[in-house]
Amino acid sequence: MLKADKMWTNAYVLPMTGENGGLFEGGAVAVKGNKIIKVGKTADVKNEVAAEEEIDASGMLLMPGLIDAHIHSGLAIVRGVAQDMDHWMQKGLWPWMKHMTVEDRKAGSVMNIMEGIRAGTTTFNDYDSHMGELLKSYAKTGVRVMASEMINELPDDIGDLPVEEVYPFDSVIGEKKLQAAVDLYHDWHQAEEGRIRVMFGPQGADMMSLELLKQVQKEAERFDTKIHMHVCQGDREVYQMEKRTGMRPIKFLEKHGLLNNRLLAVHLTEADHEETIQAAESGAGMINCSGSIGIIDGIVPPVELFTSAGGTAALGSDQAPGNNGNNMFNEMKFAAILNKVKAKDPKVFPALKVLRMATTDAAAVLGMESDIGSLEEGKKADMIVLDTRKQTLSPVLLHPLENVTANLVYAARGEEVQDVIVDGRFIMKNRKLLFIDEEEAMAEAQNRAEKLAEKITFSKEG
Repeated sequence: MLKADKMWTNAYVLPMTGENGGLFEGGAVAVKGNKIIKVGKTADVKNEVAAEEEIDASGMLLMPGLIDAHIHSGLAIVRGVAQDMDHWMQKGLWPWMKHMTVEDRKAGSVMNIMEGIRAGTTTFNDYDSHMGELLKSYAKTGVRVMASEMINELPDDIGDLPVEEVYPFDSVIGEKKLQAAVDLYHDWHQAEEGRIRVMFGPQGADMMSLELLKQVQKEAERFDTKIHMHVCQGDREVYQMEKRTGMRPIKFLEKHGLLNNRLLAVHLTEADHEETIQAAESGAGMINCSGSIGIIDGIVPPVELFTSAGGTAALGSDQAPGNNGNNMFNEMKFAAILNKVKAKDPKVFPALKVLRMATTDAAAVLGMESDIGSLEEGKKADMIVLDTRKQTLSPVLLHPLENVTANLVYAARGEEVQDVIVDGRFIMKNRKLLFIDEEEAMAEAQNRAEKLAEKITFSKEG
């Protein structure tokens, strides 16, 4: 008989396998160490597995932890400062960013991590500056993270530049940030028993020289990582690329050998029909941030076309200054509804599709499909436990059709998540985060945000 450390029994189980996600009732999941060793009906699993701890999960739903495939966690310190405006980055975000300290970013990142965990996120794909400092908080909380040091050649006062001017590049800044990215890989890749991994993250083709971008590509190839990069993220990027190179971003990337299965193309907001199909057919993954792009640009990215053309896409929350929140249930609902409205077709983007984009498909985009994204024997024990007796998930129906998947996408708010398990270990239990002082972290974020705001006011008055 197999030995397990923990076994959840008598639950609804949504393993995210097969054509329909594989939902069944009366299920059990057995975990030994950081791995799942058995998934099935409770009676069958108990016949094969003896567990040191058996957890009666009656009324609960067990499913894979959610994956936030694109987040700038350090920006949470300025949540809500750049909405309802045009040129949100230049006019809304950059004036704050030039005053932000590393400690400000750390305080914001902790707040985002807590928010994500509370809403069932077990893996973050974070893309920020000073990632080495931010990863200390990730390590403490016990979540899984893929990290990228954001690389560009932009001066700190870039926000002072008029919107229509071509960005100035500083190669010294670029080389320093590239070295920081290489150092991050050496210092943190496969740290915390493999929960922390590192890839390379050029901020965008419009924000660095071709020479630096090719250097980043070489490092990604040397360490065999993905390249996490904004692509066609707005009309600003297209304008900058056409001014500087005479090419739109997709053509530029294809010409220089960057449009391939190593690329994680974030947003594709301004990609036209042909460019979207070209990106999908290249093997690049797409990361769709419906909430962020809807709020800051009023646009629905072409993710339906991308996936229809054979591409694999994931969902990301992006950043709190533009999107306000980092809740993957919110992102799933946004993605489904906005794409239905765009297509004027209620059949477009069904619930199971977007649920996959936050679990199995997200894992594939990040290159982590052998480890996470579904509840299967041999995979990492990254799992969330939701209370189906909450109003948003009730009633539960399995016959003649099941309503659980639809309610997860269209009704759930994240507060239904009771427990969060990463690598077989509880990091949230009964809605309490186990490895971080939430009250202290929130007070620190509030204090730093207020002090940062004082700098902005002084800057405007001065």
